[in-house]
Amino acid sequence: MVTAVDRMAGTLRQRMPPLTAMPLPRAVDERILSRRWPVRELAKPPEGSGLSPVLGDAGPPLIGHTLDAMRFGVEYGLRRFELYGPVWWASAFGKRIVTATGAEATQTVLVNKDKAFSQEGWKFFIERFFPRGLMLLDFEEHHTHRRIMQQAFTRERLNGYVDTLAPEVRQGVAAWGEATRPRLYWSLKRLTLDVATRVFMGMESGDDAEAVNRAFVDTVRAGTAVIRRPVPGGRWKAGLDGRKLLERYFAARLPAKRASDDADLFSALCHATTEDGERFSDVDVVNHMIFLMMAAHDTSTITSTAAAYYLAKHPQWQERAREESLRLGDDLPDTSALDELHTLDLVVKESLRLVAPVPSLPRLAVKDTDILGQYVPAGTLVSAAPSLNHFDPRHWSNPHSFDPERFAEGRREDKSHRFAWMPFGGGAHKCIGLHFGMFEVKALLHEMLRRYRWSVPSDYRVRWDYVSLPVPVDGLPVTLRPL
Repeated sequence: MVTAVDRMAGTLRQRMPPLTAMPLPRAVDERILSRRWPVRELAKPPEGSGLSPVLGDAGPPLIGHTLDAMRFGVEYGLRRFELYGPVWWASAFGKRIVTATGAEATQTVLVNKDKAFSQEGWKFFIERFFPRGLMLLDFEEHHTHRRIMQQAFTRERLNGYVDTLAPEVRQGVAAWGEATRPRLYWSLKRLTLDVATRVFMGMESGDDAEAVNRAFVDTVRAGTAVIRRPVPGGRWKAGLDGRKLLERYFAARLPAKRASDDADLFSALCHATTEDGERFSDVDVVNHMIFLMMAAHDTSTITSTAAAYYLAKHPQWQERAREESLRLGDDLPDTSALDELHTLDLVVKESLRLVAPVPSLPRLAVKDTDILGQYVPAGTLVSAAPSLNHFDPRHWSNPHSFDPERFAEGRREDKSHRFAWMPFGGGAHKCIGLHFGMFEVKALLHEMLRRYRWSVPSDYRVRWDYVSLPVPVDGLPVTLRPL
């Protein structure tokens, strides 16, 4: 029997151009994603408001769509878009979560003109592990903290950071020489932590580097734990333990940084002062350092891994990028030199499109509002979805194909809408370290191109784990051959 709600869902789908999802390689995966559940309204719009309800479904009993979202990631979201249009809800993690898909819906949430959407959405997932990180702060408080922190990301500071990371990256990439088939993700993750420790803390990674890296992994993955209690052996407890380790690690090093005048980020945050005399407290510095270290090395690892994968799958692009890198000569690259690597710039941007390092941006509706005329009551978790916007055929030609030229002058598909391409978020909370991140990823790939050729089998296709941030399930094994 077709209900009025089902008919409304059909009408919404007809208004939207189809988002073509990629065929899944396994029949069982296709069956799971194709299963249909009863369509329901999120909430009745207020009488006379002229708003429509947000439609969606609860999915399987108890767990809802939690496991589907983590297992299938982008593919799951594209199927939901096809079913319900740009604004839909689903049950996950014990909550009804509205997803705003597409550039227009995303703009409503992230520009947030009437301050209806709060960063409280992040707190549901990660506050226990990254309390009072910059991304979790709202409105005036966020503005104040960002204004202080901006002093650590000036162009002069960036130049210094790149000068510091360049030798660390060259030495780290050279050390892979004996590993002919490394799990590239994990090699890059260890290296990006070493780089972050050197650049952001002015220190070398020590014997505790493995424990610190593990703590970052555990805190990031804990946010999407199904069992959100400190059960021994569970992700939630591992995240809480990881957080304690990180607090001890940074707090022990804080007094020395307060007393120093070093050029690293840790020292910069300790001494940053606005014209009004505002400064960070010790607790603020520790919280921001934990969050920034996580964000810096996790997102750089994901992006450099994705770019390396696509360069392995498309060797003609690898050779084109290598020619530019070799043309720079043997000097360590500074920011000006990295700016000259135009092919890598295209490749990295396309990799960020295909594998957004932060696939969703949760918010909380703090008052009744609407998204594209669909009613969202106060208290609703809302998520903008950069990873889905990156496949919208209204803005991207052949969106599932690897085509770096789409970012070249003359095409610039990313300029079709300000929220069509948004790997660094958008609005007031746009990533403060985006320029540093681009420099680091280009430096990593530059050193790889100078020293190696790498490949994967022609029939190999990476599978991303979306339990938290996207990670290759198998670590991305590549065949690495020294030049």
